[in-house]
Amino acid sequence: MSTPPEKIAEVQQWLIKAERDLLVAGRAAHQPPPLLDVAVYHAQQAVEKALKAFLTWHDEPFRRTHDLVELARQCAVLDSDFTTLQVTAALLTPYGVAFRYPGRLLEPSFPDAEAALQAAQTGVAFVRARLPAEVQP
Repeated sequence: MSTPPEKIAEVQQWLIKAERDLLVAGRAAHQPPPLLDVAVYHAQQAVEKALKAFLTWHDEPFRRTHDLVELARQCAVLDSDFTTLQVTAALLTPYGVAFRYPGRLLEPSFPDAEAALQAAQTGVAFVRARLPAEVQP
């Protein structure tokens, strides 16, 4: 049985959005002036969208959430390798909201932003490696 083109397109769209978030995160962190709050937000978003692509591929509904720990756990039910993403998920989840509004800190430190960007790149690659070639954008 072949996969419906609509499903392939939906998964591809999630992955394209994840890749664009990675691009924005890298540019925000490395082009002057560095916008580290923007960088970590988009790092979190990249992994969120990649995880949602995986769940979409497996026809697994998910709730509207920025909680990467929850999404990674949901993915781990389908593929136990996702338990290895728990540290990445825990690192990135706070960046979905931590710097979006005024608060105690305006932005993270550069080393923290770099760690978030690296974690996001690794996380997105991890998810993409577990999806078939037909959905890769």
